[in-house]
Order: sequence, then structure tokens, then C-alpha cells
Amino acid sequence: MNSSWETLKIISDSTRLRVLALLLTEELSVAELQEILGMAQSRISSQLALLRQAGFVTDRRDGKKAFYSLRTTLPANQLTLIQAACESVTELPESGEDRSNLDRVLQKRRKLSEQYFNLIAGRLGKNHCPGRSWEAIGHLALRLVPAITVADLGAGEGLLSQLIANRAERVWCIDNSPRMVEVGTELARKNGLANLTYKLGDIEQVPLPDQSVDLAILSQALHHASHPQNAVNEAFRILKPAGQLLLLDLKEHNFEKARELYGDLWLGFKESALHAFLKNAGFQKVEVTAVSREETEPHFETLLASGLKTAR
Repeated sequence: MNSSWETLKIISDSTRLRVLALLLTEELSVAELQEILGMAQSRISSQLALLRQAGFVTDRRDGKKAFYSLRTTLPANQLTLIQAACESVTELPESGEDRSNLDRVLQKRRKLSEQYFNLIAGRLGKNHCPGRSWEAIGHLALRLVPAITVADLGAGEGLLSQLIANRAERVWCIDNSPRMVEVGTELARKNGLANLTYKLGDIEQVPLPDQSVDLAILSQALHHASHPQNAVNEAFRILKPAGQLLLLDLKEHNFEKARELYGDLWLGFKESALHAFLKNAGFQKVEVTAVSREETEPHFETLLASGLKTAR
């Protein structure tokens, strides 16, 4: 659709405009849109179908769920019209209610993940966790360099960092679960690791300065991020020039129960998706390799991605 008149016609419907205003902010599922807008699924689905047909939105399948977002390749004039229309109704009661409901839905996403990790704090290394195999971790550990500053992002209890800290100069463990931070801090104290520090924080907003670490690790953490690209961008930000990112995560799978059992937001990633995350963040010499496959069902596979932050 190229006509500005046609664009105005599409966004003249109040429901479609409310949906677009939400998707300008966040990728959302049909169920989440239904909860935010308080409308029947059939009504929302029909409006999304019209928006998709018009080329305004795109959808992404993740297991049984479909997530919708504003199309990133929208022409500038269309995007400007949509943004102006959304801005013009921000003071309406419905818009304010939609923003409040959106905040609540996103908070619910974060809480589900946090509740899971608070629950298993202290037991993470003893229970099964998809992709957390010693075979996969061994591939990552072989690439570690001693006497450096390391950030373990989404560290959990920091079992990997407990090993790294025996040789590294400084290790930062970042996790958004208060209970995980408590358990990890106590483990570091018991093991006499004064160079290992736990900080409460989100991998999409890492509480570390720019260019402050030599190695960033995302080990089975990215599939818990609401916005994986943001997490990879943050890893790039905190790395010094010539710093490296090592990323272990599940290959894309269809084990839907992982959402309930392990608090997963994403059912793994394609190799091409991980490669794109790193390249988009600015990493060079990007490599993505399959490093393990579990023998028991559902046969989780683990990918190892790496990238270098070159000096500018």
C-alpha cells in the first residue's frame, strides 16, 4: 500500500489505531492484545488480519503462539502518519488505559520468569535445565582467557562464574532474580571468591558501565529476554574494544511446555537469528555452531555463538 489516502483510511478505525499504538511500543501476542484491550479474540484477530494485509504489521510464530509487531520496513511517510495519529489520541481515556494495561502485561511477563528462578534458586545445578549440559558448558569454558574481567549476564546462581572466578581478575554476575543473587552471593562468600560480585539487574539494562569488561557471557539466558536483540546490544555496550561475547542457547524447538516448566519466553533460536542478533549489535567475526544435542526427548540442541567487538 503506497497511498497516504489508503493509510489514513486504515488508521481511521479506533480499534486498529489502538492496536498500532501498542505495537509501536512492543511486540505482542493476540492473547496479550486481548487482555490489554478487553476485546474478544475474534475482533482483534480480524483487525490484525486487515493490518497485515495492508502491510502495516508482521507476525512471528513461536511454538503455538503468534506475536505481532509493526513492520520494520514501512515507508517513512506511512510511519510518520501512524505515529502522528497515535500521538493525537494519547490524551484520550482509552489510550491511557491501554498504556496501563500494557505495563501490567509486560510486568506479568517479567514476573513469570522471576518467579521461576526464585523458586529454583539453590537447586539450579541439581535439576534438569534445557541446554545446561556440561558438554555445552565445556565448549564455552575452553574459550575462556584468564586474568580478565568477565560479565556473566543472566547468571542465575553463577555456577559457571564460580569456576571462572578461580582464574579471572574480576567476575560480575547479573541476574534479575533477587533470590538468585542472594544464593550466588552466599556461594561466593563460602568459596572465598572475593573477585566474584553479584548484582541485581536485567540483561536488557545491564548495571555496568560502557566498555568495562573483556568477556561477556550469555549462557542459556537469551531465551528468557523479552527483547533478545536488546540483550545482545547491551553485551556489546559493556565490552571493551577487542572484547568478546560468548553465547550459549537452545536451538529453535517445539517443546511448548518449556514456557511453563522453565519460564522460557522463546522456544530457542535459529542459527540465522543468533547470527543476525550479533551482527546487528555491531559484532565482527561472528560464528554460530551447534555444540550438543541431548539424547532424551525432546532432544534439546544447544548453539554456541561468538562475536568480537573490534576497536574503532
